[in-house]
Amino acid sequence: MCGIAGIISVNKNEITTARLKAMTDAIAHRGPDGEGQWISKDERTGLGNRRLSILDLSDAGKQPMHYRGRYSISFNGAIYNYVELKEMCISKGYSFSSQTDTEVLMAMYDWKKEECLHYLDGMFAFALYDEQEKKLFIARDRFGEKPLYYISKPGEFFAFASEMKALCAAGFKKEINKRMLYNYMAFNYTQNAADLSETFFQNIQSLPPAHCATIDSETLQFRIEKYWDIDYNKIDAGITIETAKEKFKELFYTSVSRRLRSDVKVGSSLSGGLDSSIVVSVIDDLNNQKAIKQSTFSAVFPGFEKDESRYIDMLLEKMNIDPHFTSPDAETISKDIDGCFYYQEEPFGSASVLAQYEVMKLARQKGVTVLLDGQGADELLAGYHSFYSIFFKEIKSANRKLYRNEKEAYQKMFKGSAINPLPEKNIRYYAGRLTWLEKDRMKKIYERFNQMSNSYFNPDFYQAFRNEQFSSPPQAQTLNHALYNSLRFGLNEFLRVADRNSMAFGREVRLPFLYHELAAFLFTLPSSFKIQSGWTKYIER
Repeated sequence: MCGIAGIISVNKNEITTARLKAMTDAIAHRGPDGEGQWISKDERTGLGNRRLSILDLSDAGKQPMHYRGRYSISFNGAIYNYVELKEMCISKGYSFSSQTDTEVLMAMYDWKKEECLHYLDGMFAFALYDEQEKKLFIARDRFGEKPLYYISKPGEFFAFASEMKALCAAGFKKEINKRMLYNYMAFNYTQNAADLSETFFQNIQSLPPAHCATIDSETLQFRIEKYWDIDYNKIDAGITIETAKEKFKELFYTSVSRRLRSDVKVGSSLSGGLDSSIVVSVIDDLNNQKAIKQSTFSAVFPGFEKDESRYIDMLLEKMNIDPHFTSPDAETISKDIDGCFYYQEEPFGSASVLAQYEVMKLARQKGVTVLLDGQGADELLAGYHSFYSIFFKEIKSANRKLYRNEKEAYQKMFKGSAINPLPEKNIRYYAGRLTWLEKDRMKKIYERFNQMSNSYFNPDFYQAFRNEQFSSPPQAQTLNHALYNSLRFGLNEFLRVADRNSMAFGREVRLPFLYHELAAFLFTLPSSFKIQSGWTKYIER
């Protein structure tokens, strides 16, 4: 895990070690264990890196790293299947001088070029320069766990970094994207679903998840391509629940075991919820000799109705765990909120972000560098309560008896629930049944009414942007489509927040549910394997 930065420019004077160092200094928190800067022979390309040592803690792992006298790379992330890929490369005649996943990545690129991305199980954002071709190849992982921002002027320069503050440190100015600001303040949107490259700053863009780009260092021409996607319509209707259960378990255990590969201490974030509890349980099962006492880190809120401490206690009774707790209160939040804002860089939509920030701070205090986490399961396995309605809509047209049984089970389960009560048939209920397009129109009307009655916005600002409302993702007709929307759009903000919170304290968060083979498999399962008998995440349970 690291922080990366770099510049390509037709003007050689724009590429200096001092400028690259200013960029990496701005993101020193992402990599407290080392730094490096490198400039190509033609002085048109410069790479910078801040290192967080996870694999091969020796100087052999320092970056920017070079390979075969041809390739130079600045890499942020982790390639979890680097052991298997290294064996493949060795069988093809490749040799290695380190025990890092970074060197394996360069060998894979030499062998497969852009197609190497299809072999990677990992989270990553990297920039790899090919001295022979005079091209820079940049890529971001399939789900967008690791960030990559860029700013460019066609024919003149292209600059990139893990965080926007590094671009500012290089002298590039941030220009507020007022359209984005309006959508956040009016509708609480933190991204544009129609264009995930858009940020809160007009001149800074984000490379979208599952995308890569090639930049010619001589002409500054570049092209961006999407290299991976999920087909949410490809359902295996013939698979049995037992077969699916065993396949799920096999893929999940593979994912967790790979994400435990590290030369530093590994622990887990533990909320007490189903997903993080399963991660902790699988780690405990893989640690069958109980030689390692697993450290867990939790935010707990005694007395709060949604506090899940009792579930954490159940795990502590059964497993060899070293638990650590934080209970953020108003005083803690007021003290740390400015720091959290600084590292986040862009607005966010929930105070839970601050609780996660405190958990990462606790992990650093206890000296645990890598944490596994259950994030991503809600989007893959229909964990959110809002997925029930689309599930009922899907099965109602296909099987009326199944629909009645499932609706009855749902009503029985949530009758009297304080956290997820059955909906009352009021205006909010009927508004929730509108299509996304209808909801967008209603939001716009509501905002105009607000402006007329309360004048929330400066009139000139409102007039300039009132017709710039972002559109919602495409309306889902099936549960799988809704899950796809949630994975592609909803998860994006959570991953951005998790990256900033963890890297603020030089921690690495690994997400076993976001294993691309596991995700692709789960999308082939029928809806009834995800919601059944009133339960969400049925196959996981």
